[in-house]
Amino acid sequence: MNLRISALDYVQGVKNGNVSAEDFVASTLERISDIDERLHAFLSVNDDAVDQARSIDKKVKSGDKVGACFGMPISIKDNICIKNSKTTCASKMLENFIAPYDATVITKLRNQDAVFVGKVNLDEFAMGLSTEFSAFGPSKNPWNTEYVPGGSSGGSAVSVSAFECIASLGSDTGGSVRNPASFCSTVGYKPTYGLISRYGLISYANSIEQIGPLTRTVKDAAFMLNIIAGLDENDNTTVDSKNTDYLSGIDSGIEGKRIGIIKEMIGEGIDSRVLSATKDAISKLESLGAICEEVSLDMVKYSVAAYYTITATEAGSNLARYDNIRYGYDFTVEGYEFNSYISKARRNFGPEVKRRMMIGGFVPSAGHAGKYFLKALKVKSKLTKEVNEAFKRFDLLISPTVPILPFRIGEKIDDPISLFLVDINTVTANLTGKPAISVPFAIANGLPIGIQLMADSMNDKLLLQAAFALESTITLPEVPT
Repeated sequence: MNLRISALDYVQGVKNGNVSAEDFVASTLERISDIDERLHAFLSVNDDAVDQARSIDKKVKSGDKVGACFGMPISIKDNICIKNSKTTCASKMLENFIAPYDATVITKLRNQDAVFVGKVNLDEFAMGLSTEFSAFGPSKNPWNTEYVPGGSSGGSAVSVSAFECIASLGSDTGGSVRNPASFCSTVGYKPTYGLISRYGLISYANSIEQIGPLTRTVKDAAFMLNIIAGLDENDNTTVDSKNTDYLSGIDSGIEGKRIGIIKEMIGEGIDSRVLSATKDAISKLESLGAICEEVSLDMVKYSVAAYYTITATEAGSNLARYDNIRYGYDFTVEGYEFNSYISKARRNFGPEVKRRMMIGGFVPSAGHAGKYFLKALKVKSKLTKEVNEAFKRFDLLISPTVPILPFRIGEKIDDPISLFLVDINTVTANLTGKPAISVPFAIANGLPIGIQLMADSMNDKLLLQAAFALESTITLPEVPT
């Protein structure tokens, strides 16, 4: 069974009878069993997946209406709720939490006959960018298992890259879909804020986080977006996608499109191999008829500080509910007064979550809010204004997704500032609500490099067209795992 096909090829194969959903899902589960002990992408596997796929085959053979996914095996980041399944957020605090409902994205995919093969690893509560902060151990990069796969959606990227599923859903708060996509050589899509419902996503930083797909190809990302985008009465931040078909016209090309090269994202601190790949990508886009010019976004240099100030504040508020009374684990209340019990119960949070919660309690507090939190909001506002001005001149913006190559497991874990700075190129899209995509572009020293494209709000279709054009210029080796 060839597990290395795209989502669209899989769908066509099941439609015309060349692929059995049951056999494909069974083979996918066999691969997970064979290789995931080394990669640790999965936290749990769906034991009913083969039976669910078998029922899809029966519908196909009987001529019944079948959803667009045709039993496609999809993995789900373990901070997205699937009813009656564990949703742990890779945290000891939720180790045995069973979700009581489906997230909206799960409902939409289920209605289109997707098969969820399992829940995948992440940095605890999505706070990290290497998947080293999972309470259940790090995921490993399938290109070289001594290296991180990126994060926080590391398990999602690993599972797609290593052919343990066809597509995955992750969440992107500051690059958590695009960063691991770049590190694992997959496509990672962060949509316009509000395009995809967040209902059923366990919150980290509500004002900027988004669910997004990780896939093998840009067309597959568009396919997924067609299913999961749109209004949701359970999430009042959602916007109407107007039933846009993101696959239609994806091969329209980019001739005459103006692309801004973000000066601040290709400067100090960028790896020379990443810079070389970025210049090559720009040349390829120009060869397709795009007009590329440098643009300066001065507020980018403050974006990481603003991002971590804002997200830590929101995280501190969101994680207050995990007091071991409403959510938590088995820990007796006997012998404690209220405050000491809460303090003791919350010991099960990992170090990165504790760090961000403490920052989140400090920066908006009386006497400090003006110095930190309000200043971060001003940076966010000024950055948004700069980006909006840039989109008056340009159709798209380009940069490396991540300024460095994947790093070794453990290399940066004790240096949080160095880790935070890895987000320098990705947080702008989140702070401004713009759509952004990471496209696999090069392999250097056996490690992947991704290129990021960004578009104006609700211009997701144009962004996918540009990404498809860039993707069409390259042929990359498959993951060696």
